Amino acid sequence: MPHPQTPWILQGYAIQTLHLVNVDQVRPLIPPELEIISPWPGKTLATLYLSKYEPGSVLEYSELIVAPALVSYQGRTGSWISHIYVDNVDSMAGGREIWGLPKELADFIWEQGKYVTVWQGNRKLCSLNYDWQTLAWRQELAVSALSVHGTDLLIFSSKFNALLGLIGAELEVPEGSPVSGINLGRPFFTLRSEQMYLQVEAPKVLGRRKLVVGYC
Repeated sequence: MPHPQTPWILQGYAIQTLHLVNVDQVRPLIPPELEIISPWPGKTLATLYLSKYEPGSVLEYSELIVAPALVSYQGRTGSWISHIYVDNVDSMAGGREIWGLPKELADFIWEQGKYVTVWQGNRKLCSLNYDWQTLAWRQELAVSALSVHGTDLLIFSSKFNALLGLIGAELEVPEGSPVSGINLGRPFFTLRSEQMYLQVEAPKVLGRRKLVVGYC
């Protein structure tokens, strides 16, 4: 299945919620080789990211990313992405083949720039209702994420430039959603990114996963 080569240039807008979640609750979602970073005792930082990539991007699509923890491996840190959904088959193929991300297809409904719902078939994955926004400021960032492709532990970086503003938001993750077990709850911080430019680089190999061999 065809997909663009790296780096991927993506332009549009996004909403990102930040949450403190229990380390013990998200540990099963994280490879054992990775250490979970706890900025607060027993807690790690989780994020839910909803974006719409528009003309000027290598592909036009919507995306839902759930990263339940900050992790580290051999001194390198980044987010761990446990769930990721898109509405473009080429994006799904590229995400799996290049970065080892578990991309699945889903449907996104954006309503009047204030409400978004994500469905997979008849199952609602999440919905986000957002309203007021503070004054926006231009921000440039570099962020990293870790992933697994086969037995390789990978890290990849993204360069981000956007107008950022704090917004009020209510997140709903219904029972039965694949991400409901993370217990994201009410976000303590929500950002809206406008005029966003995102450059996602090719991954680099950090190490190898440990293989557990069973005997009978």
